[in-house]
Amino acid sequence: MNDISQEDNSPTIALVGFDHDLTAAFAGYNFGHRHLVHFENGMKMASAWVNDNLSIVAIISNSEIMGSAGLTLVETVKKKGLPSVPFFLIVNHLNANLRKLALEGGVTDVFTLPLRSSARIERRVAFLIDNWTQLKNNIETSNPSIRKIELGKRIFDLIFAGGALLVLSPLFLIVYILIRLESKGPAFYYSLRVGTGYRVFKFYKFRSMYVNADQRIKDLKHLNQYDIDATADGAERPIVEGGLCHQCQAYGKCQYPIFSDNVQLCEKEFRYTKKASSGSAFFKIKNDPRITRVGAFIRNTSIDELPQLWNVIIGDMSIVGNRPLPLYEAEKLTTDKYILRFAAPAGITGLWQVEKRGKGDMSEEERLMLDNVYAQTYSLKNDLKLILKTIPALFQKENV
Repeated sequence: MNDISQEDNSPTIALVGFDHDLTAAFAGYNFGHRHLVHFENGMKMASAWVNDNLSIVAIISNSEIMGSAGLTLVETVKKKGLPSVPFFLIVNHLNANLRKLALEGGVTDVFTLPLRSSARIERRVAFLIDNWTQLKNNIETSNPSIRKIELGKRIFDLIFAGGALLVLSPLFLIVYILIRLESKGPAFYYSLRVGTGYRVFKFYKFRSMYVNADQRIKDLKHLNQYDIDATADGAERPIVEGGLCHQCQAYGKCQYPIFSDNVQLCEKEFRYTKKASSGSAFFKIKNDPRITRVGAFIRNTSIDELPQLWNVIIGDMSIVGNRPLPLYEAEKLTTDKYILRFAAPAGITGLWQVEKRGKGDMSEEERLMLDNVYAQTYSLKNDLKLILKTIPALFQKENV
């Protein structure tokens, strides 16, 4: 954080998560008599806001919408009872659905990188700060259309999860000891996941990987099962000779043309490039080298999922529902086609796990469609049927 005197309780604009380039750019911005104070992350900002009695009049955060300093920070500010101030995000990626999600979640405005007009940002921020008292009472927010969970389903969740935790407590102890004996690090861990209505919560599991395994994802992306399956399903780059692929050479011209701003493109080439650049929303690889020996066993038997029974008890999840997703996966699923899955309860097991798990032919598209089907049809009766089918699905046929 920048060192500035707060003795006069001067108005402050909090800048959260800024890198060197963004910090240098904002150094030239003119926000009048308001001070700019930099914070490494949202938690440090919230702590300083309370402990140092800062007079923060706006927050500008450099984070993706589903990132830890995006909607999660908005919720943190609300839960801590801090004053309502304009909240701005500076993001790399933005589309209509992401913008709608941000505004519904409490973000005041979103700017995309690279920032092109300092004057526009200065005017926008200043206007909203000056008029915030009047504006905040007129801002209407709407939540995604989420079906209310039946009372019977919630009662069943509490009875099932509570009973399971009691009965399985000896198994918890054994697994805890084995994990600690095999590798250094805690036996339990949590990661941030996105569940019902895009709500972010702490997702608990037994540790099945070596410590710092998440940092190796970048080096293993080329082994992603979903990307490999997509290529096998027809995402190969078309072979082009003389400007035409083999299928079009017999006709003497492209048979799959698309047009944009008077420029003709080949649809097959365009679809390949788009898929290759965007990548899959999900990440999973076969024979993952990050997994320990004990981890492989508890994964294949789904024992690693048992701590999520606590998530059920506290209301983050249900026994049956759509799997909550990591932030980087959920951020890619904001289109109208896939947003429905987040209207359903987040669950330990669900429709796609029972229908496809372990068969080796699960595509990303199939998984997402099954999530949507569950969101439209879930009920306590159907949940009981899925639970009865879950036990055979626990023992997978391949190590994925």
